[in-house]
Amino acid sequence: MHTPSPITRRQSRQIHVGHVPVGGDAPIAVQSMTNTDTLDVEATVAQIQRLEAAGADIVRVSVPDMDAAEAFGKIKRRVSVPLVADIHFDYRIALRVAELGVDCLRINPGNIGREDRVRAVVDAARANGIPIRIGVNAGSLEKDLQKKYGEPTPEALVESAMRHIDHLDRLDFPDFKVSVKASDVFMAVSAYRLLAKQIEQPLHLGITEAGGLRSGTVKSSIGLGMLLMDGIGDTIRVSLAADPVEEIKVGYDMLKSLKLRAKGINFIACPSCSRQNFDVIGTMNALEARVDDIMTPLNVSVIGCVVNGPGEAKETDIGLTGGSPANLVYIDGKPASKLRNDHLVDDLEALIRQKVKEKEARDEDVIARGA
Repeated sequence: MHTPSPITRRQSRQIHVGHVPVGGDAPIAVQSMTNTDTLDVEATVAQIQRLEAAGADIVRVSVPDMDAAEAFGKIKRRVSVPLVADIHFDYRIALRVAELGVDCLRINPGNIGREDRVRAVVDAARANGIPIRIGVNAGSLEKDLQKKYGEPTPEALVESAMRHIDHLDRLDFPDFKVSVKASDVFMAVSAYRLLAKQIEQPLHLGITEAGGLRSGTVKSSIGLGMLLMDGIGDTIRVSLAADPVEEIKVGYDMLKSLKLRAKGINFIACPSCSRQNFDVIGTMNALEARVDDIMTPLNVSVIGCVVNGPGEAKETDIGLTGGSPANLVYIDGKPASKLRNDHLVDDLEALIRQKVKEKEARDEDVIARGA
């Protein structure tokens, strides 16, 4: 219950994506990407605001042409979460969004073109304090690397990344992060492990094109979990063919399970069985939906019977143990009250929100006294 995380994180050079520190001793950042048409400013702003409300630290936006660059500038002025511009081939787009206040440029220097164009982008990034993200993907390796290796391999991904890194090294620009994504879990994990030994910069983790909500969550959890257990990773994206908000939720749940981040409610709930004294699954579904807006860390256990319920409840901020004729609630590990099934979700939500209010007040008091 209170076992500390055994993970020792890889020490990397710290950069800043807007106000968010990445690398070093900073918390692992969770990010997603918009899937709206960037030219539709209203739809894109609305989606970014939903992502931010879900806890996104960073959001990436595709900027395929100059019209999208102008739309990006309008979007940037209306949101507060740091934005990464995803740019390929045309260096002029990177120069324009740098003028418009982008927080990070996602480019591959090797596909920008001539050295003078790469230098122009790097000079703009340096002048504006903008870091760069190099993004290598197994599905878009250079043709000569495909020929050399025959197929995508971890070594091919790393060689591609090092080519792009060499461009930045020659221009004495160290403020970048790198991703080496593949849809194959073992390929991605091996590539990140290899790259982690070769550079000091932060690594952005992802299993690309992981799949739908269920299958993509499983695949990402296995792949990213292996790397995070190694201490590798400074930002993560869970790539799902689903609402981008789900990417943020899964990402935080992943980090919470490894005790690397704490944000929102950490639920401990039983799968339910014939011993349950209330509808555990229905209660959990309703409760998760209702408290989705809470970002304050809190541990809540919801157990349907007295077999494991008391033990779990004693280790959480709020614990519910099924009982007859009423269920027992524990607060801070101690029996506090009994709840009947009639208004169970309403009563639990009220207890959670009261506990959050108390915790936030204590935290504010500690900050005030520390100041």
